[in-house]
Amino acid sequence: MTQPPVLELSGISKAFGGVRALRDVDFALKAGEIHGLVGENGAGKSTLMKIIAGVHSEYEGRMRIDGQDVRFRSARDALAAGVGMVHQELSIVPDLSVAENVFLGSQPLTRLGIVDWAGMRRAAGEQLRRLGIDIDPRTPAGALPIGLQQLIEIARVLFSGARIIILDEPTSALSPPEIERLFGVLRRLRDEGRSFVFISHFLDDILRISDSVTVFRNGQRVMSAAAADTDKAMLIDRMIGSGHDELEESYTGEFKLDPKPGHPVVMSVDGLSLAGRYRDVSLEVRAGEVLGIYGFMGCGQLELARTMFGKLPSDSGRISVSGQPVRLSTTARARRAGIAFVPESRRAMLFHHEPIYKNVSISILDRISRWLLRPDAERGIARKHVEKLRIRTPHVDAELGALSGGNQQKVALAKWLTYPPRVLILSEPTRGMDVGAKEDVVGIVRGLRDQGIGVVVVSAEPETVLALADRILVMRKGEIAREFADGTVSKDRLLEAA
Repeated sequence: MTQPPVLELSGISKAFGGVRALRDVDFALKAGEIHGLVGENGAGKSTLMKIIAGVHSEYEGRMRIDGQDVRFRSARDALAAGVGMVHQELSIVPDLSVAENVFLGSQPLTRLGIVDWAGMRRAAGEQLRRLGIDIDPRTPAGALPIGLQQLIEIARVLFSGARIIILDEPTSALSPPEIERLFGVLRRLRDEGRSFVFISHFLDDILRISDSVTVFRNGQRVMSAAAADTDKAMLIDRMIGSGHDELEESYTGEFKLDPKPGHPVVMSVDGLSLAGRYRDVSLEVRAGEVLGIYGFMGCGQLELARTMFGKLPSDSGRISVSGQPVRLSTTARARRAGIAFVPESRRAMLFHHEPIYKNVSISILDRISRWLLRPDAERGIARKHVEKLRIRTPHVDAELGALSGGNQQKVALAKWLTYPPRVLILSEPTRGMDVGAKEDVVGIVRGLRDQGIGVVVVSAEPETVLALADRILVMRKGEIAREFADGTVSKDRLLEAA
C-alpha cells in the first residue's frame, strides 16, 4: 500500500478583495522530500504556503496531513501540528540577542519557571554550529549582516521540531559558501525524514536542492515534475512563456558591457574606508550609466552603499557630487545633494499598513501641496506609476502589505520615478523577485539610466548585476578586487573574481 503524502492540498482557492490569488490548486509533499516551488511574483505560491502555515485561515478546498483533514486557524496551530515557515521578509528582533532570536517564543525554562539563559545560549550556539555559524549567541541580532540574520531565522524553524518546513526565498541574502552550508543541513534533515517546500527565484538553487519541482502561474499549478527531468529553460517557459530570450540569457550566457567613458561624472568616491567593513574604495559613477558593484555577502558592498547615502559614516576618504565635495553626514544631506537610495530591506523604507498611493507620493508631498494634503493628486500620480511599472493591484488604495514582494519593490522604485535624482543607489533591487518581475526592474532601471541618471546597483546576485550593469566592480573582503569595463563578462567570471 502506498504511503499517503505527508501533506496534501486539494482544490485550494483564495481571493483577496475580489482578486483571485489561487484557483483550484492541488499540491502534495512527500515525507523526506525537498519540493521546489517557482513562479512569478503574484503567481500564488506564497499565498498557498501561508495557508499551509496557518497565516491564512479562510480559503476554499481541503488540506490533509498524514491523510487526516486539518484546517489551521493560526501559525501557532500549524506549528503545533509540525508545520513551520521561514518568511521572505525577516522577522528577526534586532535588539534581542542571537540566542533569544533562535528560541523566540520557546525559551527553555529552569525548574523554577524562569528563563534558563545559560542553557539557551549554550543550545543556540550548538544549533548554529550545525549550520556552520560560529558566533557569540549573546551578540545583538541587529548588529549582524543580513545574510547571518537570515541563517538565524532559518535556524529558529529548523530546530523548532517542525517536520514540514516551508522556506520562502531562503538563499536570497546568502553568499555561495553560506548556501552550500544551508544545503548540507537541508539534505541531512531530509534524510532524517523531514519534508521541505523550497520557494526560490534562483533556478540554479531549485534544481540543485530539490527532489521535485512545481511551477505556479496566475494562481494555478501548471507543472509538477521530478527535478531531474527539468531544466532552467523548461521552468522559465512554464513560468513566463516565450519571448524572454534576453532574460533567459542572464541565467546562462555572457553579457556585453557598455561603459560610458565620455559621460560626465555625477559622483566620485576617493579613498573611502570604514574599519572592519571596507578599505580604500575609489570609484566613479557617470551620468546615464549603471555601475554594478558585486560581491559575496559580507564583503562590504552593502555598507559602502549606505555610506554613499549618508546612512553610515566613513572613517576616511571623501565623496563628491558633480565635482563638488559633499559631507554626507545624514541621509537628508544626501537627498539634498541629489542622491536617492533603495535599501535591500523593503521594510526599511515602505509603510506596509498604508495604501499604495501614500507610499508612492511620500517623497514629493512638498511638491504637491505646501500646506494641505491632496489625496486625489497623490492617487493620480500613483495610478500612472502602477500602470507604467505593471504593479499588480486592484487599486492604489490597497494596503501595500497585500502585494507580493516583487510588486512592493516596484512601489519602492516608483517613489523615485516621481522625483528623479542625480544618483540612484539600489541595494539588492531584485532580491526575492521572480524572473518576470526582474525583467520589469531591468526595464525600469534602464529607463532611468536613459534619462541621464547615474545608477549604482549593489548586489550579491550575479544575475542581477549582469542583467543591469554597463560596468562592474567586484568587491572582495572589503576591497575592490577587479573592474569589468569592456568586452563581455559571465557569471562564472564574476564568481571567480569575488
